[in-house]
Amino acid sequence: MGETLVRFEHVGCSYGGVPVIDDVNFGVTEHDFVGIVGPSGSGKTTVLRALVGTLDASYGQIHRRPRLRFGFVPQVEAVDWSFPATVRDVVTMSIERPRFRRLDPTLVTRIDGVLDRLGIGGLSDRHIRDLSGGQQQRVFLARALVREPDLLVLDEPAGGVDVATRHEILHLLADLHLAGMSIVLTTHDINGLAAHLPRLVCFNRTVVADGPPEQVLHPYVLERTYGAPMDVLQHGGMPVVLESRGHGPHRLDGGAS
Repeated sequence: MGETLVRFEHVGCSYGGVPVIDDVNFGVTEHDFVGIVGPSGSGKTTVLRALVGTLDASYGQIHRRPRLRFGFVPQVEAVDWSFPATVRDVVTMSIERPRFRRLDPTLVTRIDGVLDRLGIGGLSDRHIRDLSGGQQQRVFLARALVREPDLLVLDEPAGGVDVATRHEILHLLADLHLAGMSIVLTTHDINGLAAHLPRLVCFNRTVVADGPPEQVLHPYVLERTYGAPMDVLQHGGMPVVLESRGHGPHRLDGGAS
C-alpha cells in the first residue's frame, strides 16, 4: 500500500439539491489501478468530478494529498470533434501559460515525448476529427499526461470503441500503471475491461463492493449493483459476467454514465 492520494469519508453530492451519490467511502493510494463499475445513472461520473475537485461534496469530507496533480480524460462522446484543432493544439491546451506566449522549449520537448510515448508522434499536425477512435483516445490521454499528473482519471475510456481499440486502451493503461502511474477509471465494460483490473469498485449511488475482481464479481454483489440477476462463470481463471436467463436484457458495456 502506498500513500493515500484521495479519500472519501461519508461523501454525498447533489445537482440542484437532487442527491446523486450518498455516503460514499472510498480511497485511492499511490500505484492503485481502480475501475468503478455500475449502471447508467449510478453516479460514477459524479464520483470522478468530486475526486478531481470540479464538484463539491454536499456533505462528508474529501481528503486530497497536498499539491496532488490530476490528469483527466473525458468521455469521447463529450468532445466536440468539429472543433478546428490539431493533435498538438489539443495537447498544448492543457498546459497553463500566459496567453499568446510561445511554449518554452522544455515544454515542447515534453509534449513531443508524450506523443511519441503513446505512438502518435507522427500525427501531431493531423486534425482530431480525422483520427480513428483509438487515436482520438490517445490524444486526450496525451493531453492529461503532459501535465505530469500524480493520478490519472478516465471517464469511460473504452466507451463507444470497437473490441480491438478497447484492447489497445487496456494494454496502454496497463503499461502506464506498470511504469508507476496511479489510475482511476469508470467503465460499463465488465468483461472486456473491468475484469482485467487489479481492483474494482461496484457502485450504485454508493459503494456496493470494493476489491479484486475475483472477490467482488459475484451474483449477489452484481444484483445489488445493477438491480438485475446475473451469473458469473470462470473462464481461464477469470470471472465472466452473464445476464441471467429468463430476464430482460441488461447492458454490461457501452453507453454513458
